[in-house]
Amino acid sequence: MQRFLDLVWVVPASPALGAVVLLLFGKRIGEPKAGWIATGTISLSFVWSVITFFALQSQPGEERHHVYNLWKWFAGTGDFSVSFGFLVDPLSVTMMLFVTGIGALIHLYSIGYMHGDPRFSRFFAYLNLFAASMLILVLGSNFLMTFLGWEGVGLCSYLLISFWFEKNSAAVAGKKAFVTNRVGDFGFMLAMFLIFSKFGTLDYVHFGRASELGDISHGTVTAIALLLFVGAMGKSAQVPLHIWLPDAMEGPTPVSALIHAATMVTAGVFLVSRSHAFFDLSNLGEGLQAGTVVAWVGAITALGAATVAIRQNDIKRVLAYSTLSQLGYMFLALGVGAYSAGLFHMVTHAFFKALLFLGSGSVIHGMHHEQDMRRMGGLKKFMPITGFTFIFGWLAIAGVPPFAGFWSKDEILAKAFFSGGVSGKALWAVGMLAALLTAFYMTRQVWLVFYGNERFRVPAHGEDGHATEPDHAHEPHESPTTMVLPLVVLSGLSIVGGFLSLPFTQPNLEFLTHWLEPSLEGAPEIHIDSFSSGFMLSVGAVVVGIIGIVIGRAMYQRGLPDDGVDPMESRLGAFSRVLENAYFLDIGLAKFVSGPATKFATFLAEGVDRKTIDGAVNGIGRSVKEAGDGLRRMQTGLVRNYALAIVAGAVMLLAYMWTRAI
Repeated sequence: MQRFLDLVWVVPASPALGAVVLLLFGKRIGEPKAGWIATGTISLSFVWSVITFFALQSQPGEERHHVYNLWKWFAGTGDFSVSFGFLVDPLSVTMMLFVTGIGALIHLYSIGYMHGDPRFSRFFAYLNLFAASMLILVLGSNFLMTFLGWEGVGLCSYLLISFWFEKNSAAVAGKKAFVTNRVGDFGFMLAMFLIFSKFGTLDYVHFGRASELGDISHGTVTAIALLLFVGAMGKSAQVPLHIWLPDAMEGPTPVSALIHAATMVTAGVFLVSRSHAFFDLSNLGEGLQAGTVVAWVGAITALGAATVAIRQNDIKRVLAYSTLSQLGYMFLALGVGAYSAGLFHMVTHAFFKALLFLGSGSVIHGMHHEQDMRRMGGLKKFMPITGFTFIFGWLAIAGVPPFAGFWSKDEILAKAFFSGGVSGKALWAVGMLAALLTAFYMTRQVWLVFYGNERFRVPAHGEDGHATEPDHAHEPHESPTTMVLPLVVLSGLSIVGGFLSLPFTQPNLEFLTHWLEPSLEGAPEIHIDSFSSGFMLSVGAVVVGIIGIVIGRAMYQRGLPDDGVDPMESRLGAFSRVLENAYFLDIGLAKFVSGPATKFATFLAEGVDRKTIDGAVNGIGRSVKEAGDGLRRMQTGLVRNYALAIVAGAVMLLAYMWTRAI
């Protein structure tokens, strides 16, 4: 089995090779062959990931940790060196299984969705490169290898979000994602500098558990943990670095699914889990604890994004804020030390969120690029497969048993409740409120899109108040097989995915938790008092979800009234506009950047850099030049001038000697 583990490089190499081939020869290969090549390469990665999983599983639990170095990347001072290598352990294998599996389904779906696009081949090259970068990120044997993949997914997100760059909104969204993530990347880099300065290495094998970190001050380990979390906040879009993710919807829908379900946003969850030793040690000290910060940032993100989602009308934008909220749940779990619960939710979320995004793409395709839910309704009879599978995703994210989201979300809430103290109970309460809102806004989306009155035949009204014809001239229609087949597969995973780990049952049924134990060695364990305690908490969460569903259905079972005004507008009053504009954070940030931030940057560039720093440097150079010009005038070339200078010098020398003699 060792030889299979040594061949793990095949997993990222396959889509990387596909990207190179399509970038060089994509135009010549053309549609649809380019799409099938890309799908084939990522499918090969999935097959090899499965083989790697069985090879690793055949090893004893304590030996499920294999490092394979391809070459020495570079050597630094002393004993410091960085290898281009891969770490095969339960965490990395779990990540690469759902990255390649969900990624393959999204690639297949894209063949139908991107049909006819003039840059069809380039799109699939970018998809392959995106997957390869994410696989390098999760398989890297050291922080620097992870950072290499980290920057790769950042680049690919920019290329794919702004893929339709002819639209100014898409170009701006791509730049926004790129710049926002640079803030997080800066935190990641500072963390690596601190780790290197303290430990002299960046290899993960030295940071497996808190007890292996040696004598390190609480302040230093907390700084490392929080800086790593800043990096995670950027990639996983946590408050306040969340602003790029909703705008990422400007890219093609398969890109949204790939970012939200299988790649980029899961990178932050992975990073915190991989470096859990720093967070665990910080949580043991007095003063500021990194885990508390992580948990509350996650809770605030979960609740804040859920409130915004209830007033969004773009079908993809609702799901974007839903992703923000679900990521908040994951970080809430990581913050309280329930790493396996957070990772479990990451896996189940990949199933149902990929389903929901691809389902929304199928709706957009069938509605001839219409994305406004106010102009939909009654689509289930026109798109039965899309509607049926989308409902499975809705039930999963709403936490209805036995769908996948029920198991993972309820485990997070229970672990938060029993994590200790008032803080744990408060985190649980915030999570419960977010669960209520999640069930409500997803029910609202399902009824506005698939049930209620048919509004796509009703003319829309322009800004001048006059009726305009709908953008589509034909009836809504079901998507092609290449698009609906992934929906069917993902709907099945949204049902059975929760059985990967069954909390509150027999310990031997928590399969994923036991599988991840070697990667999370030394992490604290949160014990639920009893089966009945966990069961009652779970029942409470289900009841809250059902209440949200009932309220949503009661409000939207008939769709929207004839005037098209959402009933939530009158109920929320002025606060409705606040939620529609996401608490005006984007607008406020834009004004800050264009106002005080620009003025401050101008002051630094002009006042400090150009006038002060450059002025001092240029002033010294100018003084030397002027002194040289003065001395140059003494070189006249006339012998009599030189003789006069010699005589004058001699006279001054004699005068000096005479004064000394006196």
